[in-house]
Amino acid sequence: MADSRTASMKILSEIQRVVDIQSKIIYFLLSIIAAGILTYMLYEPAMNEAQLTVLFVLFLAIGLWVSEAIPPFAVGLMVFGGLIYSMSNYYYKVDPDNVREHLIEYVNAWSSSVIWLMLGGFFIAEAMSKTKLDRTVFQISISKFGSKPKYILLGLMLTTALFSMIMSNTATTAMMIASVMPFIGTLDTKSPFAKAILIGISGAASIGGMGTLIGSPPNAIAVEALNNYGYDIGFLEWMIVGFPIAIILTLLFWFALSRKYIPKKKAMIIELEDVNLKPSDPNYRFERIKRRVVLTVLGVTLLLWLTEKIHGVPASMVSFLPIILLTMSGIITGDDVRKLPWDTLMLVAGGLTLGLAIKDTGLASYYVDKLANFDLNFYLIVIGFAFLTVIMSNIMSNTATATILIPISLILAFDNPVILPLVIGLSASTALFLPISTPPNAIAFSTGKLEQRDFRFGGLFAGLFGPIIITLSVFGLAWLYKMMEM
Repeated sequence: MADSRTASMKILSEIQRVVDIQSKIIYFLLSIIAAGILTYMLYEPAMNEAQLTVLFVLFLAIGLWVSEAIPPFAVGLMVFGGLIYSMSNYYYKVDPDNVREHLIEYVNAWSSSVIWLMLGGFFIAEAMSKTKLDRTVFQISISKFGSKPKYILLGLMLTTALFSMIMSNTATTAMMIASVMPFIGTLDTKSPFAKAILIGISGAASIGGMGTLIGSPPNAIAVEALNNYGYDIGFLEWMIVGFPIAIILTLLFWFALSRKYIPKKKAMIIELEDVNLKPSDPNYRFERIKRRVVLTVLGVTLLLWLTEKIHGVPASMVSFLPIILLTMSGIITGDDVRKLPWDTLMLVAGGLTLGLAIKDTGLASYYVDKLANFDLNFYLIVIGFAFLTVIMSNIMSNTATATILIPISLILAFDNPVILPLVIGLSASTALFLPISTPPNAIAFSTGKLEQRDFRFGGLFAGLFGPIIITLSVFGLAWLYKMMEM
């Protein structure tokens, strides 16, 4: 009987695998057909071959990202390769003497300043995790918030939000949940406080990513798009916008969760895993040195990022500091480098290439000229894109959502191209409605302590209030900046 059950399970697994492959092939073909139909419907005689090609690639990428017929990073690679090939054919026809100069801009997307900035952040995050420095700082910060449940939750959420500004929100969530699971294990199976902690950590990790350029890929996509349009936004400039919004939304999310879930018990004791170094440890001195090196590199890198306008060294060049020092010191090894999220960089690079193609082929200016004849309410466009970003990010990668919507927003925002990319980049981090909406949600759900419906309250709260607060904040800062220039 056992053998027959095992054989049956293998057959069913094989059948399921074949069905999945067939489904992906069908979705892939449907995406191509839909992209062709949409491109044909929007075709006008005034459009050139390059503009039609970019339009087709844009629709195809959207279809593949939504259907997940192929992995998101593979779509980024496809966008890059497709545009390079098709644009080279086009430029050979219209400007054969300068083909290389035209294509080099697309190739440079892979060495964009944003790519290096994110890579520097990945190295710092990996070094902190490897030396367990992240958990040590976490425990120190948690100990400052007292023993009342609502303040324990506040400490966990604020610490998560701050960590996710310099580490990936996925790694931050994994670290935080691993640290509190022993405590959650002491609570009742269906404890409301346990749910509040898990939902709070996963939500704060996504929201906190708004705070810095390296906190979330959509931030980097928004900034690179603006840089391509001549707006110089660095690490500090983004923090001026993103950091206050991240903290405000984290506090509001905490308030909402504490009102719904916090028990009436006056005080609790939270026991965390002891990761402090002890003199009796065999590698005590060596580990202390490694931690000091990581702290020094982190401090110097952050300082140089924040003072870019003073010393004039671009943030992307500063990112070489942690990359070089952490590998030279042996803290980051070759195996560690291979584990970094390179797929995220591939996706971002593909998105940057797509945005560049929309601009350089004149597709953006073409539709700007057409839209100039319509009386569009810019405020409605902004709030509409903010909520559209949240909806799309709940059912697909927020990086892919930003990659799709930011180039389109730059076409529509012909009066003020700064506002929309910022709102979209920030709103992408407020999609928390489903367990699959974000990796942090998926990690929290994988603990077995939450059901799918448990995410609805926080998802609705963040998805409704987040875009509104983000839109008001960005408009307010834009108005304040204009007043200071006058």
